[in-house]
Amino acid sequence: MEFVGAERMQGSDSAPPGSLIVIGNFDGVHRGHQALFADAITESQRRKLRPVALTFAPHPALALGRTPPSTLTVMARKVELIQRVSPSLEVAVATFDRRFSEQTPEDFARAVLVEQLGAAVVVVGNNFRFGSNRAGDLETLALLGERHGFEARSHALVGDDEGPWSSTRIRALLAAGDLDEASRLLSRPHMLSGVVVRGDQRGRTIGFPTCNLAEVAEALPPFGVYATLVDRLSSDGKATALARGVMNLGVRPTVKGPSAPPTVEVHLLDHDEDLYGATLRVHLISRLRPEKRFSGIDELRAQIATDAEAARRTLAPLSPLPAAGDAWR
Repeated sequence: MEFVGAERMQGSDSAPPGSLIVIGNFDGVHRGHQALFADAITESQRRKLRPVALTFAPHPALALGRTPPSTLTVMARKVELIQRVSPSLEVAVATFDRRFSEQTPEDFARAVLVEQLGAAVVVVGNNFRFGSNRAGDLETLALLGERHGFEARSHALVGDDEGPWSSTRIRALLAAGDLDEASRLLSRPHMLSGVVVRGDQRGRTIGFPTCNLAEVAEALPPFGVYATLVDRLSSDGKATALARGVMNLGVRPTVKGPSAPPTVEVHLLDHDEDLYGATLRVHLISRLRPEKRFSGIDELRAQIATDAEAARRTLAPLSPLPAAGDAWR
């Protein structure tokens, strides 16, 4: 179990006394999650309990031999966004491997919730299942709570006229290319992150050098060209606003052909720096156009110039957010 929080970061190994624990994957840390965490903070303050968000890495589906859903937020970003709700909210990340999955419901309640996290109150979703073969449910958790001295309950779903705010709903919006609605549910733009690697240098030869991103783990929207805001991550994980940009996501049919593997390339506006090896965060603000094949390099160059100007206009009013420190979002 890895902990993120003031006392844990100071090196305390003691079990937290009297915790209010909310359990979930919290992928995206969307508006529904944010409402849950805000309620947990309020209740923990009222009852003088310690607020803890318990999440899992990797996704439980992997340990169970299933394909996990596409990722909205990698773990470091997830922790950052949870603690943005309140720095007092401690995040506990449990390693969900085969051994963890084979715990009985009793073992999970006793060893994880009580002994490691000091549970006084445990809050889960209505469809929460736990323990080997998903044997435990909310009723099981409540009975174990009576045995081990904690209160267990579910939290109400929140949403809008279209339904609950959920990670599944956001993934569907992204797949359909509806960035605006996905951003509304997330309360921020969807973000891709990756390491800058050396590409074929073709962008530089036509006057538009790009940062080629590898190791992108987040869910991809449809192929196309996007106006973006780009942060750089330091070695300690702190994000700083780097530049506005225009991103191409796709197979680059003009120069590579439709069978090429997809790439994520970002041209930074008014910024020229050697960024090989740097980790960037790319916030997707607007889709400018779908990807298309051009007749040749000259037509491609002219279109990229048009895209860059469109991105400038879209991004000009935007500035870093106070809640994000020195980062864009």
